[in-house]
Amino acid sequence: MPESASTAMTPSSTDFGLSAMGRESSDTHHKALAVNLDQSKYGTFAEIGAGQEVARWFFRVGGAAGTMAKAMSAYDMTFSDAIYGTCERYVSRQRVDTMLEREFGLLVERLDEKRGEKTRFFAFANTCATKSFSRKSDGHGWLGVRFQSTPRTEPSTIIVHCRLWDEEPVLQQEALGILGVNLVYGGLYLHTDPEKLLQSLMDGLNVKRMEVDLIDFSGPAFENVDNRLMALELVEHGMTDAAMFLASGELVQAADILYKKNILVHRGSFRPITLTNMDMLRCATAHFVQDPRVHEAGGEVVTLLEMTLRNLSESGSIDHRDFLERVDILGTLGYPVLISNFGEFHRLSGYLFRHTKAMIGVVMGVPTLRLVFDEQYYSDLAGGILESFGRLFKNDLKLFVYPEMDRKTGAIISGTNMRVPPHLRHLHAYLSENRLIESVRDYDERCLPIFSREVLLKLQSGDDSWVECVPEQAAKLIQERGLLGYTAGKATPKQKKK
Repeated sequence: MPESASTAMTPSSTDFGLSAMGRESSDTHHKALAVNLDQSKYGTFAEIGAGQEVARWFFRVGGAAGTMAKAMSAYDMTFSDAIYGTCERYVSRQRVDTMLEREFGLLVERLDEKRGEKTRFFAFANTCATKSFSRKSDGHGWLGVRFQSTPRTEPSTIIVHCRLWDEEPVLQQEALGILGVNLVYGGLYLHTDPEKLLQSLMDGLNVKRMEVDLIDFSGPAFENVDNRLMALELVEHGMTDAAMFLASGELVQAADILYKKNILVHRGSFRPITLTNMDMLRCATAHFVQDPRVHEAGGEVVTLLEMTLRNLSESGSIDHRDFLERVDILGTLGYPVLISNFGEFHRLSGYLFRHTKAMIGVVMGVPTLRLVFDEQYYSDLAGGILESFGRLFKNDLKLFVYPEMDRKTGAIISGTNMRVPPHLRHLHAYLSENRLIESVRDYDERCLPIFSREVLLKLQSGDDSWVECVPEQAAKLIQERGLLGYTAGKATPKQKKK
């Protein structure tokens, strides 16, 4: 067992049935008491806004003198600015980063000489907003813990963003307190197993009360952690329905990227991304930016590539290595990536409209539109397909549909001339006539015969003609790193010329 785990607990704390590396007990009281009774850990707690509940747990269970160097709350904005400097938003990643930097720095500066040789210092910080008399929107918060895994080493940091679903402010505050204790405990005792740490954040909570939609690990304790994989884990474990990261791999909170923006989103498996996908985006963008409502909202457009858990588990389970290879390839194209558990498009639209009231466009091909009109996917809705479409199109949303070429006849099937079941023809006609379903124009016919599955088979079998079906920068990365089962084969005449 690693030294950081084997020496973490004192005999007194283990009497309560809590193992530092296990999850025998998820009781918040026991976690807080275990930290208090562990004399090898010492830290500070700084909480602003509505997050006043975490330090209280450590006082409540007793023995806090063994854990706390300081507990403070800068509730007033002027006091907060005087301590941490000014910022654009008080409930933000920027603020919690500044708090951790200052509080951990002060802790080491003042106590390292006295007890640094045997003590692993930590600092906890949060900045949160709950429902109140003046604030009726959903509560949310940023929480972080910075800690040393061994004495006098560089610290590691975990940052979390949560959304609060309880209706009563006092219940939201209570949930924040539990999450904060779980985060402190997880950082101090579970950092050698990030996946277990991630799941432990919801001990004593459930998704009806709270959603954790971002977690970011950094520092020497997490050198081998890929935060994109942690974003996937959040969705896989049901801690959130969606998580987002930039092309650089940086995890971001969706509201920071999507707030008041026009959004164009393309769902796919992207295994691999093809020239067809790129042509779909090009055509849809050309239509999208001409809509007057886009300009009314400021004209700025965020283009997202979305993969659902269903897209990622086509073989029956999610292969984490395959996932990382796909997002590495997508990263070469510069688009943010959304990982979601939204099987139905009306759920995706509801998520996006949570962050913006501007225009939203969804890019899809004719085969996907056929699935949208398949009523079997709406059996869980009392209103069936009509309820689904009501949710999907209730705001400024359009479907931009890329055509399909019939391989037998060569006929071009568009989003407006495709066949639907007879009893849905009037519904399809209504959506088409009102341009809620819009067939894209000026597409590249050379892209119509390209299908990801066929490209993947060529890529894996040594048929190098696949290179002509994939964006150049993506193809280069696949070849250089041997991604997606790539097997080098005989070069095509076009490749030899290059």
